[in-house]
Amino acid sequence: MLPRRTERWFAAATAVLLVASVGAAVAAPGTAGASPGSGGALSFEAPVPAELEFGAPPSDGHATVDGDRYETIDAALDAASDGDTVRVSGSVDGPVTVDTPNVTLTGAAPNEAVVAGDGEGDVLTVDAPGVTVSDLWVRNSGYSTSDNDAAVWVNASDVTVVDARVTETTFGIWLNGVADARVENTTVVGREDVDPRSERGNGIQLWEADDAVLANNRITDARDGIYFSWSTDVDARGNTMWDLRYGVHYMYSDDSRLANNTAFGNDAGYALMVSDRLTVVNNTAVNNTGSSGHGVLVKSVDHTEIRGNDLVGNGNGVFVYNSLDNTIADNLVAGNDVGVHLTAGSVEERGYGNTFVRNGDAMKAVVGEQVAWNDTDRGNYWADARPVDVDHDGVSEVRFRATGALDRLVDEHPEAEVFASSPALDAVRLAARSVPVLEQPGVVDHHPLATPPHDDWRRYYE
Repeated sequence: MLPRRTERWFAAATAVLLVASVGAAVAAPGTAGASPGSGGALSFEAPVPAELEFGAPPSDGHATVDGDRYETIDAALDAASDGDTVRVSGSVDGPVTVDTPNVTLTGAAPNEAVVAGDGEGDVLTVDAPGVTVSDLWVRNSGYSTSDNDAAVWVNASDVTVVDARVTETTFGIWLNGVADARVENTTVVGREDVDPRSERGNGIQLWEADDAVLANNRITDARDGIYFSWSTDVDARGNTMWDLRYGVHYMYSDDSRLANNTAFGNDAGYALMVSDRLTVVNNTAVNNTGSSGHGVLVKSVDHTEIRGNDLVGNGNGVFVYNSLDNTIADNLVAGNDVGVHLTAGSVEERGYGNTFVRNGDAMKAVVGEQVAWNDTDRGNYWADARPVDVDHDGVSEVRFRATGALDRLVDEHPEAEVFASSPALDAVRLAARSVPVLEQPGVVDHHPLATPPHDDWRRYYE
């Protein structure tokens, strides 16, 4: 039950808003635009492997160099010279260390060539530059997160891991203080039976690994899919990540690009933290509804572009905390509990060209001032706005208040939530948003769009 003081205060604040808004509500008859509405089931198919139960690895194997056969991979690597190819057939025992430069370590396919660890430490360590690891299945690392046990540990620059499979591992692939590494078209599966997720390692871990390329990989059952720590100028594109804490996690990593990735079914899709000048474009974040529940989490991040992403069915489409001077533009923000949540002084974001449809709340802004969210004459599409497009240029002549005093009131006094969804207060919100009379803290769009720029948004609900 609400304390009497809070109840009286909430009622008084509501009365003030109601009186101030009646004129606005009456002054704009017939201005309601077509709204896509709400409800409907979310439909989403992700490009994940058809199956993750890969079956038993092949039988005991061998390795060859220049046609010469060796019963152990260590013997083959000892015989290899700079630039040689070591071919693996069947299952060979690890741990294995590659210390000859420019060697290619390869199999015919991951289901035909395995480097198997013994459940202790790292399985495959690359200590020489220019090495390529391809078409191998690397499995069964140690279990220690404190020792950073990994299936593939890379200690040298210009190393490529491609067309590989990594399973039964704590950390999947660890790039350790190296430059110009590439990880492409590789599937990483951690240990689903290790619970909680915080006790697992990350799928691909970058530590002071600059100028890396991570492309078209698939990662699941780890802690975080791709974890950046003190790594700059990294291009991560086309990766698919699910059943994780965070699909992607940036920490102290600047000037990197995240493009065309898919993160679904995680606690959070993309967690951007304590980093600067990131480019986050054309990614998909769907059904990230765990304990964090964010499509994109932006925490202490500045000068970053979040553009052209599909953020659908998450807790928060975008959550922005203590971050400044970022651009949030041209995103589809649909079916989230909250479309965009701004808090902790995040008052200098630029937002335009976004489509807000079917969200529980399009915008939640816990800020102490009024924020103009678009600095151009093209704003955003809000499904619950009342656009008035007199000159038919696609932009409403009536501004839209995305959040107002009622939303802030409920945030500051959670016990008032019992009143917040009443029909009377919904009417007050609608009136105040369409033609605001009181200048209140929150987000205002001065140039809302009359129609959604994402005309294919319904594909998620078919």
